[in-house]
Amino acid sequence: MPDFQNLRVSADGAVGRLTLTRASRLNALSPDTLREIAQAAHWLDAQPGLKAVIVSGEGRAFCAGFDLDDAAGRTEVDAEVVDLGRRMAEAVDRIRAITIARIHGHCVGGGLVLAAACDLRVAADNARFSIPELDLGIPLAWGGVPRLVRELGPAMAKELVLTCRPFTAAEAHALHFLNRVVAEDRLDAQVQELVELLVSKSSYTLTNTKRHVNAVAEQAGSTAESFRDAQTTIGAMRDPESIEVMKRYLTARGR
Repeated sequence: MPDFQNLRVSADGAVGRLTLTRASRLNALSPDTLREIAQAAHWLDAQPGLKAVIVSGEGRAFCAGFDLDDAAGRTEVDAEVVDLGRRMAEAVDRIRAITIARIHGHCVGGGLVLAAACDLRVAADNARFSIPELDLGIPLAWGGVPRLVRELGPAMAKELVLTCRPFTAAEAHALHFLNRVVAEDRLDAQVQELVELLVSKSSYTLTNTKRHVNAVAEQAGSTAESFRDAQTTIGAMRDPESIEVMKRYLTARGR
């Protein structure tokens, strides 16, 4: 197993776990964290007999999105860094085992893309969601647009991405982004119940059903062109108006 600094990763029989451990940063996704998630996904995919993987975050949040302190500290656009989120989401998406996002607290921007890359999503009823990228002066990247179109439909995907308005777990469930919403003190029990249902099935049927559903979903909203997301993000980071929007956003948050 690779030596992870921002994650805790394990595989025990049929069940794997990938836990973000940057609790003091609300599990914000630094470039190193994005690289580690992709590495962890590849490692988990190679474990024999794995049927389910729980993706979660320590502390008060599932994931607060891309680490804005890292973005604010950069003076040049690094294409490799900009593309890390897409690679992360694709690596999670390609895990053969069924991935379950265990969501609590904030699930923001890139964190929501991470959740969308998972097969199933279970959230605490006090979880809060938002997609603030346009407020930050950049487009939603990382393959987030096609994934949201598949889950929410074009109209709601446009509304939530364009307005950047926050939404609750109840609304996310009503929009079919979440499979289940439970009281926070029941979250672990509900995830465990789902895991037990999954591991009772054969690996063959789980894997092939996942592939079949994903193939159909890809027709509805293909992620094949998501590699171009990095180009549009870099374009935004060079666009004068987008830069001003970003500055206002960061200033308003004391960065």
